[in-house]
Amino acid sequence: MKKLIAIGAVAISLISCNQEKTAYVDTTKVIQDYKEMKDVEAEFESRRDSLTQLITGPQQQFQQEVQEYQQSMNSMSASQRQAKEQELQQKGQRLQQQSQMIGQQLRNDSDTAIDEVVEKVKDFVAEYGEENGYTYIFGSNESANIMYAKEGLDITDEILKELNESYGGEPTIEAPAEETEADTTSAE
Repeated sequence: MKKLIAIGAVAISLISCNQEKTAYVDTTKVIQDYKEMKDVEAEFESRRDSLTQLITGPQQQFQQEVQEYQQSMNSMSASQRQAKEQELQQKGQRLQQQSQMIGQQLRNDSDTAIDEVVEKVKDFVAEYGEENGYTYIFGSNESANIMYAKEGLDITDEILKELNESYGGEPTIEAPAEETEADTTSAE
């Protein structure tokens, strides 16, 4: 009987030593509220606006040229109209191709920059987990990877605070205000 109790005690101690520390992070919130991601998004919005202005001039000039052609086409011979229409068609195609190339390059650059930030967040969470003794840190997002979690396992705000601090500046997430004694007595 004593051996059975001793084996049971050893088994219980092994099980209690083997408990794993887990938590989860709302990845959508982290990405949306991370200062570096906001900076990257602002940079690409600014680049997009400046490129749009760069393209707008030639496009407006082309539209003006088309309007001038439409106004004067009745006074042109058939061969002149055909030549001018072909010229305008080629210019329109070149402008469209330039616009598409610039847009595609901007999207590629943006995707690369965003991927780098996402990778940095993943690395940060992995390092955070290792430093704080977590066995698992799960990611949760709008596709509901985590359908239920015990209260207290969400470390999103902690991750976001430290991530933003490591990027620079003051943290933007505030800890929940603690109840004061007056609040607890008035609630009774």
